[in-house]
Amino acid sequence: MPELPVSASGKTAVAVARLCALEAARIAMDAFGQRQEVRVKGRGNLLTETDLATELAVLEILREEYPEHEVLAEESTEKPRGEGWMWVVDPLDGTHNFSRGIPYFAFNIALCHRRRPLLGLTYAPATGEEFFAAEGAGLTVNGQPAQASAAERLDDCVLGVDLGYEDARAARMLELVTEVWPVQSVRVMGSAALGVAYAACGRYDLFLHHFLYPWDIAAGIVLVREGGGAIVDRDGGPASIDSEGVIAGAPGAVEEMLTLARDRPWRE
Repeated sequence: MPELPVSASGKTAVAVARLCALEAARIAMDAFGQRQEVRVKGRGNLLTETDLATELAVLEILREEYPEHEVLAEESTEKPRGEGWMWVVDPLDGTHNFSRGIPYFAFNIALCHRRRPLLGLTYAPATGEEFFAAEGAGLTVNGQPAQASAAERLDDCVLGVDLGYEDARAARMLELVTEVWPVQSVRVMGSAALGVAYAACGRYDLFLHHFLYPWDIAAGIVLVREGGGAIVDRDGGPASIDSEGVIAGAPGAVEEMLTLARDRPWRE
């Protein structure tokens, strides 16, 4: 693993990630519960002025601290190559929740080297919770060590799912949930970032999502790995920032879900 780079002002990468998270949280909470313009990018996929304001503020910090690094951000038109150091940013994951006053939304940031996430931070502004991991250093939640679930069987699992923005894939996911039922319970978070973070620290035993972008998953890959969990793509290979679908959580339960999911409707 390459050593995490120090910023132009002498800050550590961890300090810069947290600086970005705090600024994102400030902007989000100043606007949370207030009326604002909402644009529709697709059915169920919304964009608010807070998404844009948060991304602009975070990009300004990153360009000042790491001017030589590439940045991949949800609302940006830039398409970095990802051949060296690259920050991956979701300014506001769970925009639909945010726009309706539902407090399950998050800021997501990861630092990658050659597209491999080495540092991941997911911050939930409404609850003030930080999920953080750096490769080789373990997972913490609010500064305390945390681990993924040890559940071995699906019927022992609290299962988190999300449906994404494509109807056919959502229908496949619902069919799969019907096939694995009964489990302990099923939760739909409405934020991929929080769903993976919950799987990383054992709040969910298992989390499934099949409509992802790099900014949804980059931080979560580090969180789950460092929490001792498993995170794989839909075919059972290692999850990457380019994976469109993942299964994450307790290693035993992930393996059972993979066995069940093979040739099931959620696979295209």
